Amino acid sequence: MKRRVQVGQPRPLGATWTKDGVNFAVFSSRATRIEVCLFDAASGKELSRHALPGRTGEVWHGLVSLRLAGYGAHYAFCVQGPDEPQNGDRFDANAMLIDPYARELAPGPRPRCRIADPHFDWDADRPPATPWRDTVLYELHVKGYTALHPRVPQRLRGTYLGLASAPIIDHLQSIGVTAVELLPCHAFVSEQSLVDRGLTNYWCYNPLAWFAPASQYALENPVAEFKTMVKALHAAGIEVILDVVFNHTAEGNEEGPTLSLRGIDNAVYYRLVGENPRHYENLTGCGNTVNCAHPAVRTLVIDCLKYWVDEMHVDGFRFDLGTVLARGERGFDENSAFFNAVRAEPALAYVKLIAEPWDVGFGGYQLGRFPPGWSEWNDRYRDTLRAFWRGDRGTIGELAERLAGSSDLFRHNGRKPTASINFVAAHDGFTLCDLVSYNGRHNEANLEGNADGSANNLSWNCGAEGETGDAAVVNLRRRQLRNFLATLFLSQGVPMLQAGDEFARTQRGNNNAYCQDNEISWVDWRLAEANADLCAFVRVLAALRKGYAEFRRETFFKGTRLHGGTKDVTWMHMRGAEMTHDDWMNGELSTLGVWLRRGSGPVSRLLLLLNASPRACEFTMPALPPGAAWTRLFDTALDGAAAAGAPPGGAGNSYPLAAHSAVLLEW
Repeated sequence: MKRRVQVGQPRPLGATWTKDGVNFAVFSSRATRIEVCLFDAASGKELSRHALPGRTGEVWHGLVSLRLAGYGAHYAFCVQGPDEPQNGDRFDANAMLIDPYARELAPGPRPRCRIADPHFDWDADRPPATPWRDTVLYELHVKGYTALHPRVPQRLRGTYLGLASAPIIDHLQSIGVTAVELLPCHAFVSEQSLVDRGLTNYWCYNPLAWFAPASQYALENPVAEFKTMVKALHAAGIEVILDVVFNHTAEGNEEGPTLSLRGIDNAVYYRLVGENPRHYENLTGCGNTVNCAHPAVRTLVIDCLKYWVDEMHVDGFRFDLGTVLARGERGFDENSAFFNAVRAEPALAYVKLIAEPWDVGFGGYQLGRFPPGWSEWNDRYRDTLRAFWRGDRGTIGELAERLAGSSDLFRHNGRKPTASINFVAAHDGFTLCDLVSYNGRHNEANLEGNADGSANNLSWNCGAEGETGDAAVVNLRRRQLRNFLATLFLSQGVPMLQAGDEFARTQRGNNNAYCQDNEISWVDWRLAEANADLCAFVRVLAALRKGYAEFRRETFFKGTRLHGGTKDVTWMHMRGAEMTHDDWMNGELSTLGVWLRRGSGPVSRLLLLLNASPRACEFTMPALPPGAAWTRLFDTALDGAAAAGAPPGGAGNSYPLAAHSAVLLEW
């Protein structure tokens, strides 16, 4: 009779169903014994445990009979070894540990791994493969985006299937979204400090199992339901980008719980303080830092990325605190082993890779230094646009750089304007509406004395703090919203819109709503109807960006005269002449014209006018050929149908540019 546990194979790692049994394999360089524990799925009672009899190098493995384990079986690892924190070892034979390669976790007070059934009918699913130049990103939270949607069936709200529903997809398509960037969807737990305050980690940046989709967003089967969501979005031509957190885990610092990696091989999986390995390097602000410099950890991360691409069909990743992944002994290394491993993996050759190019450690800010093939969240773009539209002095020069794709940051190693992910608002910070409604943060609901979240928001409340009935303030805020949106969609680079900003979603001034799993963070879809005109304006902008290649170049502007004597871009002063050196140095200047050449023609035909001044001005228009006339495509100072059409005056005349406004003209 066959033994219930055989030697099995060292690859693949994790739990793998075969016709002969379930193969368990786990890496640990310092363990002395590893057991797999099996549980009753209904009661949670431990049924049996079995030592993994095989060891190949630093991988422990064993094949468990299908009579004991199969699809749906619950399991955990017990790992024995020295408990010597002073040497970096924190083994605990009594701890039931999550498999780092677990594809699914069973919900409950004590998370257990569950062997997932990988079978799924993908039918004719194909990745949309949208080129970077045509991409419009939309950052959203799976639960918060649908939790209050009146047309999503009640039982599907807040779930993967809710995000796959027709009302959601219709809206995304209507505003030109080509890719959703989902806040973390891997299995997570809330920090005890939040639980003690009656709060949760709503953003989910506290990972427990990187391979496993969060069960909180599923009705029954998180793996199958996540796949169903991806399939539906792909059928609508929308890519799925996952925000992944490989920089730290939910185990926290030396006082945190032992849940997985700490109890499997603490000194390998985490960066420890060299002279005192009892403590963790905290380059993330979350208590610990994952040690991607170790080959086994890199393998884990690469295997995880491959799984999400090959098995879950996602189209790319946004790497939270991405600098951590490329840190070596001497800090960030743009030629790191991690970057080389990503580059060498065929499964990742065509996916979108986005870095948050900073962490909280020394030398952590690395914007512009990621390798070719990567794009980066550009906070310089965010801060420049905020400062300009707030009316800060001396912003014109940097504004031009950001409008032009931030060549000062990305013009090297063959990188393109699409390396810049342009955004004005994201999950971490004010919503766009709050950016123009609050001068200061209002995070009292976080129960941290309003001391959390950034105090440097570059925001402007337009004359009143928060909600107001002052019509002048309200109208100015709406104009500012249109200004930000217009600039975002018409800048070189890849625009990223935060969910709900297209219809003025508010978090009531909370700029750090990471722990607000409630109506503070959830998208209020009543605003979509109340602010239908703003949503319509976003549709206009999306159509302009799609229809005019000038706004989505794959090469940087040269700014020199080309054939026909014209330039691909000319920066215009309001007197109607090209900006001079003295103009660029004028700290009081807050008006700029951007004259773009259309296609390969010899004459510039698109003119974008920006005025952040509180004063209206007359912008002298460039002279046009005989018989030509300007057409106004939009004016943010005007509402509705009046915003488009023939502008006042004729060819060669001045344009009455209102205070705090943006205008796009064409001839």
